[in-house]
Amino acid sequence: MSDRDSTEDQPQGQGADLGMDDSGSEPEMRSQEDEGEMRGDVQELATKTLHIQSKKYYLDVKQNRRGRFLKIAEVPGRGPKKRLTLRMPAAAEFRDYLTDFSEHYAQLGPANPDNIPEDGRLKSEQIISDNRRYYLDLKENTRGRFLKVSQTGDRGPRIQIAVPAQGLVEFKDALTELLEEFGTDDPSVEENQTPLPKSQQFWVENKHFFFDIGSNYRGVYMRISEVQPRSQYRTSITIPEKSWARFRDTFTDYCSKMEELKKSHPNGGAAEGHSRAEQEEEAVGEGEAD
Repeated sequence: MSDRDSTEDQPQGQGADLGMDDSGSEPEMRSQEDEGEMRGDVQELATKTLHIQSKKYYLDVKQNRRGRFLKIAEVPGRGPKKRLTLRMPAAAEFRDYLTDFSEHYAQLGPANPDNIPEDGRLKSEQIISDNRRYYLDLKENTRGRFLKVSQTGDRGPRIQIAVPAQGLVEFKDALTELLEEFGTDDPSVEENQTPLPKSQQFWVENKHFFFDIGSNYRGVYMRISEVQPRSQYRTSITIPEKSWARFRDTFTDYCSKMEELKKSHPNGGAAEGHSRAEQEEEAVGEGEAD
């Protein structure tokens, strides 16, 4: 199970909209862009408003010292506003996926409430942008079909919005108009900047680790994130590029020392395993406390 499935789509009351639960179960996350707006550091360049079923969506192109970005806000008929942000290259990738999702939705036959996929998922994609991941899931439940967009960052709960499938084309067209006007490049990235390595991830036992390389006005950094199943939180550390070599040397040193200890104590495997299990249990407890 991935970290995007840590919260199930909850059923709503009679007459409710498609998609996410609007009861306020997803707390709003105050992003750096929100804080910048409070300080007056963010400039609004353009906005579009969409009305899809009983929900209202705002697509805003804004700019701060790091460059331009897109903010999407979902205002449901009831419940709190939900907002997520994408840098312009990620917004362009999102637009392209909206085309794929809308075409896939158009090819589906009529919904059959008696034949809904077990997890409700019909098609899924993923966008990686710096230290953020965006999970796109075309889903179906007893109320209909919708696109769920989940944003996860380095800390705090994930952010989610949902767009009824009938409004995907309208959503894509509005986003396309904004991208045509303001472009898809990231003004904060210099043309001669050295390309960054791609993100990597792997599983170790029941834990999922992500390695993301990003850059900001302070320089290049590596963000290492740990995600456990059925948890909507992730634990992350950020390592500046100038200290990577020291981390590498420290890990190499510990690997060598552990190999020497295993050779000198060949019967210590059981005790070692017990110690590791205890450490993992303590780590889980600390993560829940956070």
